[in-house]
Amino acid sequence: MAEYEPVVGMECHAELLTASKMFCGCKNEFGGEPNTRCCPVCLGMPGSLPVMNKTAVEHVMRTALALNCRINSDAKFDRKNYFYPDLPKGYQISEYDFPIGVNGWLDIEVNGSTKRIHIRRVHLEEDTGKLFHVLGDESYVDLNRSGVPLMEIVTEFPPDIHSSEEAKAYLVKLRSILTFIGVCDGKMEEGSLRCEPNVSIRPIGSDTFGTKTEIKNLNSFRAVQRGIDYECVRQATVLERGERIAQETRGWNDAKQQTFSQRSKEVEQEYRYFPEPDLVPLEISDEWIERIRAAMPELPDARRARFETEYSLPVYDAAQLTESRALSDYFETAAKLCGDPKAAANWIMGDLARLLNAGGEEIAECSVSPEHLAEMIQLMTDGTISGKIAKVLIEEMYVTGAPPAQIVEAKGWRTIRDDGALATILEKVFADNPVIVADILERGLVKKRGFLVGQVMQATQGKADPKDINRLIDEKLTNQADPH
Repeated sequence: MAEYEPVVGMECHAELLTASKMFCGCKNEFGGEPNTRCCPVCLGMPGSLPVMNKTAVEHVMRTALALNCRINSDAKFDRKNYFYPDLPKGYQISEYDFPIGVNGWLDIEVNGSTKRIHIRRVHLEEDTGKLFHVLGDESYVDLNRSGVPLMEIVTEFPPDIHSSEEAKAYLVKLRSILTFIGVCDGKMEEGSLRCEPNVSIRPIGSDTFGTKTEIKNLNSFRAVQRGIDYECVRQATVLERGERIAQETRGWNDAKQQTFSQRSKEVEQEYRYFPEPDLVPLEISDEWIERIRAAMPELPDARRARFETEYSLPVYDAAQLTESRALSDYFETAAKLCGDPKAAANWIMGDLARLLNAGGEEIAECSVSPEHLAEMIQLMTDGTISGKIAKVLIEEMYVTGAPPAQIVEAKGWRTIRDDGALATILEKVFADNPVIVADILERGLVKKRGFLVGQVMQATQGKADPKDINRLIDEKLTNQADPH
């Protein structure tokens, strides 16, 4: 089989965080009873007129600036005409030849190197409804999503992305930026952020382009990567059989880990774009752009660099902690309060991440506040609790949401500071393990001290300070080695 190179263009759709829909006053919320947040405007009823949502426009401007785009001073809405059961008007209000943002870029990192991905356009449109297919021949449509403000971000042609790893890195970076600037919640599992890769392959070294297929509505990083990989193999197999690739839209079957044909892919002319007659063109002044720019929050790359310098975090830690604005805000609050940024990073990326993943929760929903995490770290630092107790404590904090000091007092988890009590326990540990003690004293196997420490920690249920245990073990070993 010949060697082929993937060529991947990315179309990403982000539902915008606004109180109401794009062209009407219906609430913009996820879920709820089907067809309860609809009105004549978002249903496209005769005589209804759209009114533009200014917040949605400013969200797109904010995104365009974050993606290094030029913002057009003149933009307009168009009608994109096509029939589909979840599109009640028979057309979608979108932007065609005069989008809000053009000619941008973002940098990704793959295998230790940085690559620039160019962005052709950032434009604003309205979302469609949602179809539900049940067993048999029945399908249902929920139009609550119809008319929700939808931003589309399209990479440049010819594409810069040539592997599924690069496509995933692009999507991860884009999601991070959108959540940082507060325009989208990035919840791919809820459809707030959806990705449609356009995939083609060509022989390595060729500068021509093959026929592309579009994989529709992928809603996870893994699905994007695996969908592209599968499609590249499928297309290569078709070409090796001497057949032609059909330009089509394909779905992704996550259970079977394969794409499947949905319909032939439309070309631009088939949409019969024309200017939306019910909306005036947008005039975006320099003053308006500068107001948006002045209110921009710190972006992920800038915050990552600051975390590395201000908090002396390793590159990996800083990258992990800036995947979302909520996560980076959580870390920064905890780090400042506890005075130990590395400890805060370790707990957040370790035990706390494990608990959140098991509970299917995001950091914003976490019952352990950054203030409580910082308090727990301080309890460890001042010796009130041991590291072993902290492991149990954070789980109790996650379940109850209670302050750590309150839990420690209620459970009796304070570190044992009584040398006499520890000495009694140590006496028994030495008596129960004479071979270990002899190996240390007579054979110099000092690494076996760790076993003795573990036995004391077990006997105290983790409530002893390892520093105290080590000190007392050293004293007892010295006395046994030289009883005089």
